[in-house]
Amino acid sequence: MSKIIRIIFGIFMVIVYLGMAALLFSNYFDWSTTGLMLVFRYVMAAIFALYGIYRCYRLVNGVDYYRGGHADKDDDRYGYYKQDDNKIDEA
Repeated sequence: MSKIIRIIFGIFMVIVYLGMAALLFSNYFDWSTTGLMLVFRYVMAAIFALYGIYRCYRLVNGVDYYRGGHADKDDDRYGYYKQDDNKIDEA
């Protein structure tokens, strides 16, 4: 259940980031179009767009922010959940 909530929240946040980038690129907020504000607007729009694409990439690949690895423990392609061979099993 928590995995579904994280996926829904991740999709929502990708939409927010990419939407904010589109709003800044289109000057929806009617900020000044000269000088430093123009540069600031485009830089912030690029940052929102790049971070939205990064979040989308992580969402599609299933990388989980909260566990420090891949979201699915059964799919251990990166070796995050391998047992330490040097560790002695305590009975």
